[in-house]
Amino acid sequence: MRLEGSGLACVRGGREVFAGLDFSVSGGEALLITGRNGAGKSTLLRVIAGLLRLAGGRLTLSDGDPEATVAEQAHYIGHLDALKPSLTVGENLRFWAQYLGEAKPAADGMDAALVAVGLGTLADLPAAYLSAGQRRRLSIARLLAVKRPIWLLDEPTAALDREAQDALAHLMSEHLAGGGIIAAATHGPIGLDCTRELRLGATP
Repeated sequence: MRLEGSGLACVRGGREVFAGLDFSVSGGEALLITGRNGAGKSTLLRVIAGLLRLAGGRLTLSDGDPEATVAEQAHYIGHLDALKPSLTVGENLRFWAQYLGEAKPAADGMDAALVAVGLGTLADLPAAYLSAGQRRRLSIARLLAVKRPIWLLDEPTAALDREAQDALAHLMSEHLAGGGIIAAATHGPIGLDCTRELRLGATP
């Protein structure tokens, strides 16, 4: 599997965020998207996730599901954790699993995802009572509840303590070992050794 962008351009609010952007990342690889604030890191992830339209260029995924778009084969976790405060931790995860295509999410799969992110004992707690770090971990649980080959992560370690960062690094390493792809916008290391870097906005 290989995700490639060729000559990508994006315009937001009449401003060109980036143009002529090329990148490629293969299964088993992580691409770190770096650069100053406003360089387009989050924008690029949102383009790949199908949330923003390209103004030019082409995005392709080889050896993926030919019947699905790139966006339909990708998980996207942005700055906002997108949780419903009135729903419990378990209900939030079940909602996202159904939204992402699991008509009848298996209870054991939901439980295993929560355990993997350290929230196994909080399934019945309303999400309104979660700390910032716990909300982030619940968002990460979506990556495990529904299997998709591409993980698009925007500052994935934000609000996570050291133990949670190490746990996330382990989950990401397992995803890569299984042939998955990770593209992460970040200002610092995310605990992966074998990564490639795409630096945006290098020229002021």
